[in-house]
Amino acid sequence: MKDTVLPRDAAIYVAGHRGMVGSALMRLLAGRGYDRIVTRTHAELDLIDQRAVEDFFRSEPLDVVLLAAAKVGGIHANDTYRAEFIYENLMVQCNLIQAAFKAGVRRLLFLGSSCIYPRGCPQPMREEYLLSGPLEPTNEPYAVAKIAGIKLCESYNRQYGTDYRSVMPTNLYGPNDNFDLENSHVLPAMLRKFHLTKLARTGDQAGIRRDEQRFGPIPGEVRAELAKGAAARVQLWGTGAARREFLHVDDMAAACLFVMQLPNEAYAAACAPCAYINVGSGTDNSIRELAVAVQDAVGFEGEIAWDTTRPDGMPRKLLDVSRLKSLGWRPGIGLVEGIRSMYAWYLVQLQ
Repeated sequence: MKDTVLPRDAAIYVAGHRGMVGSALMRLLAGRGYDRIVTRTHAELDLIDQRAVEDFFRSEPLDVVLLAAAKVGGIHANDTYRAEFIYENLMVQCNLIQAAFKAGVRRLLFLGSSCIYPRGCPQPMREEYLLSGPLEPTNEPYAVAKIAGIKLCESYNRQYGTDYRSVMPTNLYGPNDNFDLENSHVLPAMLRKFHLTKLARTGDQAGIRRDEQRFGPIPGEVRAELAKGAAARVQLWGTGAARREFLHVDDMAAACLFVMQLPNEAYAAACAPCAYINVGSGTDNSIRELAVAVQDAVGFEGEIAWDTTRPDGMPRKLLDVSRLKSLGWRPGIGLVEGIRSMYAWYLVQLQ
């Protein structure tokens, strides 16, 4: 297989193809003419089952693995289900990377997370800041699992000469995001809250029921908020002062393919002395600014209230993306445009 490109006839396994990132990779690969894309649903292949994963790799000749499968969630989920987040992510990563190696798969892409960086590290966060200080406590188990995945790829490369690459995405959003109001990330949870409160203000109970059928239960706490004062306001967690960087998932998919198409020398030089590369927009916004952008996209005309008894999480998470930019890649979807397109997708799902 050539270093500079992924041949159109390459057999590419997308692990986690139904998730937000995996489905974006599927759309991009299909659009670029790749017709040997291999997938398995959870019912067909439990990635936590080591024997099942090894059997799959023995039976399915593969050239490339794109490892987008992961257990993900927001602050509440990460802090509540700590054992599941570290166990499931470690098992999936270890099983897939080891099975790929044993089956002779030479090329693999591992998707990490910006939460790998220490809570108090300088901003923007450069690749070399990894393991330079304590992690953010609320998502430490997930971060430890992702760090282990990076080091696993690095170790196979150093010991066996494989080409297992790692990318560290910033906060992602877009189609097929998780909109669960207890376990999702900030942007999808915020978008759904604004949408539901907009429906409640107009008394559209049928719309609320359709939303619940499509995107999952509405917690009692949120139902109580919707009933207050004809849903005059949306209540959000924290102070709104924390700053976050966001990248549309279609841009992330494009960055993944870009990284996989780099020659070995170019990728190694860009990453050195690290074994991975940041992927982001290079700009951030306060959560208050994000809330206003989502409010405008949804068309909600009420007020925003902040529950300051809830945590903000890490004060700021902005990636230094100078390494990736030096290779010639930049995102193409702005935050306002991306949120509007995400809401348009959301509304289509309710039809």
